[in-house]
Parts: sequence; structure tokens; C-alpha cells
Amino acid sequence: MEPINEINALAAVLDRPNVDTDQIIPKQFLRSVKRTGFGPFLFDEWRYLDRGELGMNCDNRPKNPEFSLNHPRYANAEILLARDNFGCGSSREHAVWALTDYGFRAVVAPSFSDIFYSNSIKNGFLPVCLAADNINALFDFSKNNDLHLQINLAAQTVVAANQTYSFDIAEDEKIRLLNGLDDIALTLQHAAQIRDYEKQRRQTEPWIFEKKA
Repeated sequence: MEPINEINALAAVLDRPNVDTDQIIPKQFLRSVKRTGFGPFLFDEWRYLDRGELGMNCDNRPKNPEFSLNHPRYANAEILLARDNFGCGSSREHAVWALTDYGFRAVVAPSFSDIFYSNSIKNGFLPVCLAADNINALFDFSKNNDLHLQINLAAQTVVAANQTYSFDIAEDEKIRLLNGLDDIALTLQHAAQIRDYEKQRRQTEPWIFEKKA
């Protein structure tokens, strides 16, 4: 995983509550577990006027002109501003993979599904939870202005339109993201202790390691 410290980028807006994981990446795309290639199908049923299928070329598919992410002003957005209960629904990690493969590095919302939040942390994607009043203020600002957010993970702040907002994050989650540590990397930090433990077990419980005929 790539470490995250500061994200200074344009934010796209998705003004819908209760966006579930099937809306983020529909079920027909779950046959792949490669973690890449999902970006073109992010919010597929909202972005396009036809049905998408895994592996198809999306370059010439008819797009929904009313969907916010299709607006040219959000072409280079790396942050998504969303509403309550973002990422509800199933536990599919594909939802986070699709967001990151599209180019988003963070999503800012008043609340998240617990499983989506956990999947985000484990995949190096930053979920930022701000108070509902702050989210409303950002949405209001975005109606007439490009919304640029400066997210500082170390300081746990979001700066936008000369306002600074604070957010909470568990210390262990913060350390993971700041250092780019996934579950395997966290385990490997204790590789020496693991080797010592296995060496001791070979001495105290040798029958476990005996090869069976």
C-alpha cells in the first residue's frame, strides 16, 4: 500500500445518502479478484445508460449526463464528498477497489458502513468522517465553486474554503495509513518473534513437525 499523509485535491460530489456497495460496483463485476480494472465500472448503473459487463470497453458507452461524476468539472477529482451511511450493503472489497482504481484516494462523509470503513483502511483508502453540519457546508460551497480539499492525516484536519475541520480516526488505523501497512506488512513487522516462536515449538513439540509416511 502507498502511505498516505496529505491529500490536496479537487473533490467530486455525490449528493445521495445510503449509497450501497452494489451501487458503487454492481454484482456482475465481482467475478474478478485482481483489485484492478474496476474503475471504468464505478457507479456503473448511474454513470451509463446501458448495462455494463466485466471486461467490456467503456470508451463509447452512452453516459448519463445527469450523473455528477460525468460532469467535466470533476474529471480530475481525487476526493469524493458523500452523504450519510456511505458504503452500506454487502461486505465486498470490490467497492474500495473500484473507488481507488477510478482515481479516488479518499471519501469524506458524515458516516460510513462499518465494513466499508474497515475495508478502506485495509486497502489504503482514506475514509474521513466529518460532522453533518460541516458536510452540508461543503456541499453548499460546491454548488457555485470548485471544491478543493486539503486532508492532513497526521493532523487529522480537512481544510476547505478557508475553514478547518477536524476528524477522528483510531490511532492504529492512522499508523497503518501513514506507513502504508496492509495486514501482511503488519504481520511481517513481527517476523523475528514468529521465527523464534516456531523454533521453540520445534524443541518443545517436535511431533507437530514430523513428516508423516
